[in-house]
Amino acid sequence: MLPALWVSKTGLSAQDMNLTTISNNLANVSTTGFKRDRAEFQDLLYQVRRQPGGQSTQDSELPSGLQLGTGVRIVGTQKNFTAGSLQTTDQPLDMAINGRGFFQVLQPDGTVSYTRDGTFHLNSDGQIVTASGMALEPAIVVPNEAQTFTVGQDGTVSITTAGNPASQVIGNLQTADFINPAGLQAIGGNLFLETAASGAPQVGTPGLNGFGTTLQNTLENSNVSTVEELVNMITTQRAYEMNSKVISTADQMLSFVTQNL
Repeated sequence: MLPALWVSKTGLSAQDMNLTTISNNLANVSTTGFKRDRAEFQDLLYQVRRQPGGQSTQDSELPSGLQLGTGVRIVGTQKNFTAGSLQTTDQPLDMAINGRGFFQVLQPDGTVSYTRDGTFHLNSDGQIVTASGMALEPAIVVPNEAQTFTVGQDGTVSITTAGNPASQVIGNLQTADFINPAGLQAIGGNLFLETAASGAPQVGTPGLNGFGTTLQNTLENSNVSTVEELVNMITTQRAYEMNSKVISTADQMLSFVTQNL
């Protein structure tokens, strides 16, 4: 009976962590470019009392053994990088990547982070930055005399100025992709960092060699499905209740033993 208490305890702990993952997904249902997390469960070590395939006699073997599990744990959370829906806006600095790839953002310490959030702004120097003030990489500066601002599907950034109808190219956006995006480290602020699991970034021109195209006046919504998350929340709640019931049952059995022996 005591092992059942500890096994159920691991179930409660795992379901609690699963609910935390679900709640984070729901909290970010309106976060631009957010990618939902999925908790991955793994059973714990087994206590083998009788080895499967062991010899029961000289001429026969056990078709199955006696293996007692010790519970469950969450071994990891995996980011789901499926594309979110695209929303058209009226802001020329709003951009989205239609397909694979990440915008590159320069951190204050000089390292490069990656994001799917294309909500950009201009700082006091005319440089394109994120909502947190971090610069887009490669740096693009929009001059004061710019009348229009255009970003092509291949990342070409051009402007027009008063008295000159011809467009002028002021820069080129480059996006980065990873062989294993799920291995990126989420650091908050809609940003990711490269890790050994993600592999080195492959930087290229949008629309070429498998890279997604850049869309201006567009934002990528969160890929969280509220209906799916609510269903997951219900199943998590029921699993938590069942593990609690096991603890209650084991407690009643121990109570019976202590009161009647």
